[in-house]
Amino acid sequence: MRSRTRTAVIVTLSAAACAGALSIPAQATTSNSPTTALKWHPCTADGSAPGSECATLPVPLDYRKPSGPTVDIAVSRLRSDRPQARRGSLLLIAGGPGGSGVEELARRGEKVREATKGAYDIVSLDPRGAGGSTAADCGVSEDDRQMLNFRAWPRPDGDISDGVARARRIAEACARNGGDILRSLTSRNQARDMDRFREALGEKKLSAVGVSYGTYPGAVYAQMFPERTDRWVLDSSGDPDPARVAHGWLNNMSGGIDDAFPDFARWAADPARGKDRLAERAEDVRPMFLALAAELDRKSRTFKDTGHAFTGNVLRQVLQMSLYGKEGYPAVAGLMLAARGGGDGPVTAPDPFPEPLSQRDAAVFAGIVCNDVAWPRDVASYQRDVAVDRVRHPLTGGMPASITPCAFWKEAPAEKTTRITDRGPSNILMVQNLRDPATPYRGGLKMREALGDRARLVTVDAGGHGVWLDTGNACSDRAVSEFLVTGKRPAGDTLCPAQRSR
Repeated sequence: MRSRTRTAVIVTLSAAACAGALSIPAQATTSNSPTTALKWHPCTADGSAPGSECATLPVPLDYRKPSGPTVDIAVSRLRSDRPQARRGSLLLIAGGPGGSGVEELARRGEKVREATKGAYDIVSLDPRGAGGSTAADCGVSEDDRQMLNFRAWPRPDGDISDGVARARRIAEACARNGGDILRSLTSRNQARDMDRFREALGEKKLSAVGVSYGTYPGAVYAQMFPERTDRWVLDSSGDPDPARVAHGWLNNMSGGIDDAFPDFARWAADPARGKDRLAERAEDVRPMFLALAAELDRKSRTFKDTGHAFTGNVLRQVLQMSLYGKEGYPAVAGLMLAARGGGDGPVTAPDPFPEPLSQRDAAVFAGIVCNDVAWPRDVASYQRDVAVDRVRHPLTGGMPASITPCAFWKEAPAEKTTRITDRGPSNILMVQNLRDPATPYRGGLKMREALGDRARLVTVDAGGHGVWLDTGNACSDRAVSEFLVTGKRPAGDTLCPAQRSR
C-alpha cells in the first residue's frame, strides 16, 4: 500500500530523495555501537525540500546480534521553522511496502511543517532495502519484473498457471540471491529501525504519521514500544489480522475498487468533460469499462511508443492505480477512449508501464510481505479463490486473489506476527476514507477494533487513498493537525462530511 500519489498497494516505485543517500554500500558492515550520532548534511537531490538535511544511520542487520553486522538507513530531516513552538520530532512513515520516507519528506515536508505550525522537526527514513538505504536485490528477471507479470494477473479465462510459474521463479531467485538483507525485511524490524532513529535524534518519545502500508509498521511500533509514542496518526489503515496481514490486504482490494469506482464514473460522465466525456450517465461507465477490458482480452492492441501489448489487464491495472485520487482519473479515461477507438493499429496513448520494476522495488515488496506472515501454499486454493473473486468483483479480474511468490517462499517467518491490541496509551488518531480503493474502510474498521480505546477514528465521506492533506477535506485536515499540535482528539469516533465542490 502506498500514498495516493504513488502507484499501487503491491509495489513502490521509490527513489532516493537525498543525493548523499545514493552512495550506500550494498553489503552490511560491522559496528559495536548501539547508537550512532547522525552526521547531517544538506540534501541536494532534485525535489529536496529547501533546508532539508540528510544523514545515514547504521542499525543492526539482526537485532538478536546487536554487535554484529549493520545495514545503513537513509534518513532526512526538515527542522522546525519556529523553534519556540517546537515540541519534538514527527516521523513520516511512507507506504509501500518499501516506500521511500526520504522521498515522502521531500514531497510533503513543507506542507506538513506548515500544517503543524512548526511544532516539530519533520523526519523520515528509507526502510532497510529500499530507497537510499542498504539495497535488497533478488536478481529477478526483467520479464518477471514487468508490472503486469509481477502482479500475477490471471489470464482472461481466469487461469493462473502463468502466475504460478512466475511466483515460483521469483521466490527461487530471492532464495538464491537475497541473502541476509532480504531475510531481515520485516515490519517488526522496520519498527525497530524507527526506534533506533528516535534514539539517534535524542527524543524520549516520537510522534508519527503513517500512511497506507505505513500505518502497519506504525501500529507495530505502538505495540512494541508504547511508552515511546507521543501523538500517533494512522492514515488509511488495513486489517491487522496477524494470521493474514498482507495476504488479507491484497484480497480486500477487490472490494475497495468496487467502493471507489462510482466516484470515477460520476466524474467520467460529467458534462464538463466535454468531448472527453465517457458516457451520458454515470451508471453506464462500469459496463463500458468491463466491455472494453473484455474486448482487449479477446484481441489486444499495442502501444505505439513501446510496442508493448495493450491488454484488458493493462486497463484493469491502470484503473486500480488511477482510483487513488482524482488526479489519476484522466489516465484510465484516456486509455478507455483509446480502446474505444477500435481498429487494429497501435494506440497513441502512452504506455503506462514502459519499464520493469527495479530489482530493489521487487525485492523489498516480496521480502516484507512474505517474511511477515506465512501464506497459503496450496496452489489449487488460489485458483479457486480467483474463480470466486472474478465473479464477485469483475473490475479486478481476480488479481487480488491470485498467487504471489509468498506461496513458494523458502524461509518461514523468523518471528511471530505482531498482534495489535488495546494495551497501551490512548494517543492514536485514525483517519479513513469511506471509499478507499487500496485500504478499504472495512479493513480500517478492523484496525480500529483491534486498538480499542487507544484510538479515535475520523471517517471521511470521500474516495481515494490517503486523507490528511490529500483529499482537501477541511474537517479531517483540521482534526489531524489539531491533534498533532495540541494533543486534542475528538471525544469519540466522528464523521467528516463530503467536501463540497466550489
